[in-house]
Formats: sequence, structure tokens, C-alpha cells
Amino acid sequence: MEVPSPKAKLRDLPRNVWAVSLTSFFMDISSEMVINILPLFLSNVLGVKTNIIGIIEGVAEATASLLKLFSGWLSDKLKSRKWLAVLGYGISALSKPFFLLTGAWGTIASARWADRVGKGIRTAPRDALVADSIDEKQRGLAFGFHRAADTAGAMLGLLIAFFIVWKAQSAQNLLTIGTFRAIVLISLIPAVLAVLSLALGAREVNISGQRAVPKFAFKSLGKPFIVFMLIVGLFDLGNSSDAFLVLRAQERGVSVLGILGMLVVFNLIYTLISTPAGGLSDRIGRRKVIIGGWIVYALIYLGFALVQTQWQVWLLYVVYGVYYGMAYGTAKAMVADLVPAELRGTAYGTYNAILGMLDFPASVIAGVLWQGIGAWSGFGAGAPFLFGAVMAGLAALLMVVWMPRVMRNAQAG
Repeated sequence: MEVPSPKAKLRDLPRNVWAVSLTSFFMDISSEMVINILPLFLSNVLGVKTNIIGIIEGVAEATASLLKLFSGWLSDKLKSRKWLAVLGYGISALSKPFFLLTGAWGTIASARWADRVGKGIRTAPRDALVADSIDEKQRGLAFGFHRAADTAGAMLGLLIAFFIVWKAQSAQNLLTIGTFRAIVLISLIPAVLAVLSLALGAREVNISGQRAVPKFAFKSLGKPFIVFMLIVGLFDLGNSSDAFLVLRAQERGVSVLGILGMLVVFNLIYTLISTPAGGLSDRIGRRKVIIGGWIVYALIYLGFALVQTQWQVWLLYVVYGVYYGMAYGTAKAMVADLVPAELRGTAYGTYNAILGMLDFPASVIAGVLWQGIGAWSGFGAGAPFLFGAVMAGLAALLMVVWMPRVMRNAQAG
């Protein structure tokens, strides 16, 4: 049974939560500055074909997903979270200067892969460090605040990149080598600050009780976590890449500058919602907040399936930030609720890896539904969004009906 807890405040959050949040804020400034324009640089400047860009991104994300699983388990085995996370952030920071070597796309691809290796190493230990550092009654607030800081960094990074491109290329439409290098050079500053924030600001947390070496097995995480992952996995199959939302916006007539503005406002809403939604989950229960977020998602995707005008696209994408703010950090807090402390690293690694691997089939399904495959022409632009709405509705229903039963049985056992 989910027991309401008293309202907590940001000032009550421990040092580690602030340090991790500051680290994510700085690293997202750095990453979003580069990653959002990298496909344009590869295509416009280096002449790399779309299929090669897809391979670069696919390999990078697959590598990160697999490493998240391993690094989470390793943090449990070593009984250490902080320095694995510092290592991951350090690798990502060190990869940034190699983006300056712009002579061949292979070098850029290697830098991109190294950046994702760093993300794969740091993500699960970082999440486990947050969970280890906070009382369960404030766990939602902690993860919500972390997501808010992360998203605020993404928004600021996007604005900085936009400003640099606008100032450097007011009379041009294509990205140049000089502009790309300027963005990379500036991105080095927040990348270094991210590593220093975690290395100097965070402290390792000692977990009370015996911590046996964890088994690298899914079933060892327990039935409540497995059922939770099955439900989340069902939802994620309908949660295709946000690139499809951008393509839908463009298909409905929204300009490139309009899309960038839409993304900034989306990140602003995401930032503003995350912390209060996390605190709400501490008071009324994670499950209710996640269900609410998934219902919002289903309605938004239904709207994208039926959308007709540009202002409707804008409205839907802005409200999309509400879903992210409600569900993303709350789901991570719920992971810690479902597993013992000694298995949190493994659990976060499993959670992040499974969702990362499902992103590929989810996007393939969306693409096939939209444009078909081979001689089949597909169902049209609205089809992937209808599919996503149905999957979100089913997942919300299972979270209402199945999840409480599993948790009651686990508590009874």
C-alpha cells in the first residue's frame, strides 16, 4: 500500500542530491549544445548520408544501453557509486575536444561513441547514488529535482547553440565548420564543471546491512520490479523517438525556428513540472503520478494523430513537457522503492538498458506505420501516434490493475 508522506522542501535535500543535480545541469548544457547540431554538421558540412548518420547514432545508443546494465551491476559489486559516475562524466568530457577534429566523419563518430560510453558508465551509478542518499519519503522530490536540473541544462544548452548559430550565420542557412568548432569549444567549459561538481561535491554513501555480491540476473531483482519493467516496456514500445514529433510538426507546416522555439518551451515546462511532481509522488504515491503522466501522454499522442494546424502542434508539444515532468523522475524513484538497497545499481542499469534497447523497435514500428515498408505504403502520418496512445492507455490500465496486486502479494510473502 502506498502511504502518503508529509510535504518535503528543497532545502531538506542532502548534499549529494544537489551535487548530482548540478553535475547533470552542467553536462546537459555541454551535450545539448553539440548533439542537437551534430547531425546537421555531418550532413551539411561533411556530406555524410542519412543512413550512415543513423548507424552512428544507433551504435552509440546501443553501446550506452549495454554499459548502463553492466555499470549498475558493477557499482553494487564494488559497493561504490560516486567514482564510477565520475569516470563516466570524465569520459564524456574528454570526448568533447575530439569533435574539433572535423576532417573526417569517422573521427566525429568515434567522439560520439566515446561520449555515449561515458553516459553508459555514469547513468546507473548516479541514479543509485541519489537513491542511496535520500530517505524514501523524499525520494520522489529528489529525482524530480534532479530531472528539473537536467532539463534546465538542456534548455540552456539549446539556447546557447541557437544564439551562436544565429550570430555567426545570419545570412546563411547551412552550418559551417567554424560555427561548429565555436560551439564545441564553449561546450568544454560546462563539461569540465560537471566533472568537478560531482568529484568535489558528492560523497560516497555507506549502505547499512550486509551487501552480498549481486547476481547478474534479471530474476534476482524480484517480481514487483519485473512486472513494473514489463508494464513500462509495453508503454515504451509506443514511445517512439521524439524526432517523429518534430517531423509531424514540420509536416503540419511549423518552421525550423518555430520547432526550436517549441523545444525550448517544452524543456521549460518539463523543468517547472518535475520537482513538484516528484514531491507529489512522495505524498500520494508514485504509481498514481505515473498513471496520470501516461494518461496525459495518451491524450497528447491522440492529439498529434489528429492535429491540423501549427498552433495545435505548439500547444500539444508544450503540454508534452507535463508528461515528462510527471512520469520520468517519478519512475526512477519507483525503481528504488521496488528493490533492496544492495541491488539498486543493478536495477537502475536494467531499467535504463531495457528502455534504451526498446527505443529502437519503438522507432522502427513508428516509421513503418507512418511510411510503410517495401511495397506497403503504411497508414499515414497519424498512425504512429495512435499506436503510442493505445500503448500508453494499456500500460496505465495495467498499472492500475496489475501492479497493486503484485505488490500486495510480495508484501504478504
